[in-house]
Amino acid sequence: MSLALDHLGLTVDGIPVIRDVSLTLERGTMNVLLGPTLAGKTTLMRLMAGLDRPTSGRLLLDGKDITGVPVRRRSVAMVYQQFVNYPTLSVYENIASPLRVAKIAKGEVEARVQQAAKLLRLEKMLDRTPLQLSGGQQQRTAIARALVKRADLVLLDEPLANLDYKLREELREELPRIFAESGAILLYATTEPTEALLLGGNTATLWQGRVSQTGPTAAVYRRPHNIDAARVFSDPPLNELIVDKRGATVTLADGRSIPAAGPLGDLPDGSYRVGFRVDDVTVGGERPGVLSFPGRVSVTEISGSESFVHVDVGLATWVCLVRGVHEWEPGAAAEVHVDPGRIFVFDPDGRIAGLPAAMETV
Repeated sequence: MSLALDHLGLTVDGIPVIRDVSLTLERGTMNVLLGPTLAGKTTLMRLMAGLDRPTSGRLLLDGKDITGVPVRRRSVAMVYQQFVNYPTLSVYENIASPLRVAKIAKGEVEARVQQAAKLLRLEKMLDRTPLQLSGGQQQRTAIARALVKRADLVLLDEPLANLDYKLREELREELPRIFAESGAILLYATTEPTEALLLGGNTATLWQGRVSQTGPTAAVYRRPHNIDAARVFSDPPLNELIVDKRGATVTLADGRSIPAAGPLGDLPDGSYRVGFRVDDVTVGGERPGVLSFPGRVSVTEISGSESFVHVDVGLATWVCLVRGVHEWEPGAAAEVHVDPGRIFVFDPDGRIAGLPAAMETV
């Protein structure tokens, strides 16, 4: 079984919200929809569920047009980031509710609810009401309700955002296996590139309502086809720089010239946009053979064993990932080093023109 989105579009008050999306999701596969906040992930999922109707394009289930089929006639389950439960029902009855509606036999209801409760660590909470649970426990209840339904299409809209770290990590490992065994068509929406990589499977990057790339998750991360896909798969944001290449020289926006090294060296003359991720930049120290940019620290974010250092280099403010805890004062001088062999190069239309050498053969 497969679900195909055929040039799907949605316009609201004259403004395109979903733009010409074509995508195919196969049964039993892990599919990730990766995009920043307001990219259109929830809207696209609502169209797939039948909660909203597209203004253009079609939805095809095994080749059959289901665009106008109402949600009540579709085998679909959806879990939102903000948990939705029936406040007056017990956890048991919340989980069992879709089975009651479907008039599933009592013994089967019991078996499915207990199985889902065990998986989501809810066995001791089945007699409680949602208001007696923590936020994370309420979200687990909503996920369990989606699991027991055994729907053909399961849509998970940032479902783990409210869970504690340990449970979130455990479920990230379990969910692909669970839904692969169920044979459902699964789509998992997230804003986090790290979560997409952990889940694996296939990823579609969504940028401003348009799918910019689809494919195996690791391949999309390593070899973005365009700058939109690279931006979606970079958190913190992709560091960018506009350059003009002439012969063996590259001129920056401030008039400085540097050697046309790395992927730039093999490209025709012209204007390009260079992008590089935070872990491909270093701060301070001597780095022979790399491009160096003097700058000043604007802010330092300490995250456990890592520090994200924001450095204003005049051309832009770049974010650099530095291992360890560092407390640079705002305004402190800092030299930023960029390895030319680790940059992405995009043409004026945003298409990939040059990959880092390490990515070309991966």
